This record gives sequence, structure tokens and C-alpha cells, in this order.
Amino acid sequence: MLYLGSDHAGFVVKEKIKKLLDSKRVEYSDLGTYSETSVDYPDFAIKVAKSVAKNKNQGLRNRGILVCGSGVGMSIAANKVKGIRAVAAYDVYTAKMSRLHNDSNILALRARNFPFEKTKKIISAWLNTDFSNEARHKKRINKMEE
Repeated sequence: MLYLGSDHAGFVVKEKIKKLLDSKRVEYSDLGTYSETSVDYPDFAIKVAKSVAKNKNQGLRNRGILVCGSGVGMSIAANKVKGIRAVAAYDVYTAKMSRLHNDSNILALRARNFPFEKTKKIISAWLNTDFSNEARHKKRINKMEE
């Protein structure tokens, strides 16, 4: 399952992402916020992160996308949840490498002063890149998990 979340600054972009995912028939669950009324981004980052981390031991491959003004606050908050590897990605290369080498499970995006065309490319790269499963990357991820 793909979980979506945003704060007030990311609400409009999250709504655009939902339309993009609908067009690609990607199943998702929107965990809020549901308007541009001011909210605290950690509340939504933690909600999405806990949903992504849930049932990880049963082999489920949940992932999430978070949107705030810069993407940074959301990624910092989400990374506080055990088992989460959130990346704030501003380009396709970072999004792709975060999946390939780091097995990132949350993508944090910037809503302010950022073209949505670029956001779409970042999402596509992140969703369509699998973890390499190379031993050296597994070893490094295990060190982070400890």
C-alpha cells in the first residue's frame, strides 16, 4: 500500500499527486491533511511513517509519499519511526538512488517553489526503482536499523 500525507503547505500538491496516481492506477490511502488549514507536519509524517512500518515483519512492502513546504521537515519526522528510511528528493537521481541503494520507503517532496512536472518525474523514478538487494547495501541498511 502507498500512504500519502501532507501538511497545509503540501495539500495542493498532494491532491495533484492523487490524480497522477489515479491515472496510473496506483492504489493509495490518503492520511491527511484534507485542507490548507494550518497543521503541524510531524503529526502527518508520523501517521504515514507508522502506517508504512506496520506489518513490515510480515513481508508487506508499504511505502509512503509526504509533502510539505520543503520536504525536509516531513523527512526528519518520518525518520524518527523505527524501520523508516525517508528521503527528501529534489531530483530524479536522488529518488532513484535512494531506492536502489538505501531501500527508501518514504519519499518526501517539496511543495513550495517547485515545478510539478519535476515532482512527477521524481515520483515515477522512485516508484519504478527497486532495491538492488546487493549484499553491501543490505549490510549498510542493517547497520542503520541497529
